[in-house]
Amino acid sequence: MRGMVVSSLTSEQRVVLHGVSWETYERLTDELEGRGGVRLTYVRGSLELMSPSYAHDKIKRLIGRLIESYTLEAGIPIASGGSTTFKRRDLDRGLEPDECYWVQREPAIRGKSELDLLVDPPPDLAVEVEISRSALNELSVYAALGVPEVWRHDGERLEVLLLGTSGEYAPTARSAALPGLPPDEVTRALARHEEVDETTLVREFVARARAAWPGA
Repeated sequence: MRGMVVSSLTSEQRVVLHGVSWETYERLTDELEGRGGVRLTYVRGSLELMSPSYAHDKIKRLIGRLIESYTLEAGIPIASGGSTTFKRRDLDRGLEPDECYWVQREPAIRGKSELDLLVDPPPDLAVEVEISRSALNELSVYAALGVPEVWRHDGERLEVLLLGTSGEYAPTARSAALPGLPPDEVTRALARHEEVDETTLVREFVARARAAWPGA
């Protein structure tokens, strides 16, 4: 890794290295696969290594549970990708979302055990928890990969972002991937995580969702 320079270290344990070759990035993703604990983001020679905190992982799993509970109750077919590594050498970029889901394009990857982003579609929805802000522009990676929607949570507030024709993300009040799920309901549920156990939190969320569905 000669030539790489460490530029920063934050409370979320983020370390950025510069001058990293694509080959080194691929080798690190292969070596760290399945070990957990470290997430990698690569943008044109810069590599960020992030070690998530307990608060980070708690929020990302709660968001995942809420999405999965909602789609189960609503009967919406999805495919979950978790923190799958998405990388493309031709774009010189790669990252690992906190959670991700195929919704509208779920049929395109159904039954697959391996993905090729040159052929297969990216997730319809990615979740990013940023209790500490990344030093790299992660949204530029999602945009380059063609991910149409990103949910970003800063530890207090959920922001839904949609990819526009300009190639940039803009905030919106309604999800495109899950239009029947108001982002405010997710924020409301997450605000309860310090007051009740997770089972109670999810059950309350599902009860509110059921009441809002026609014919429920």
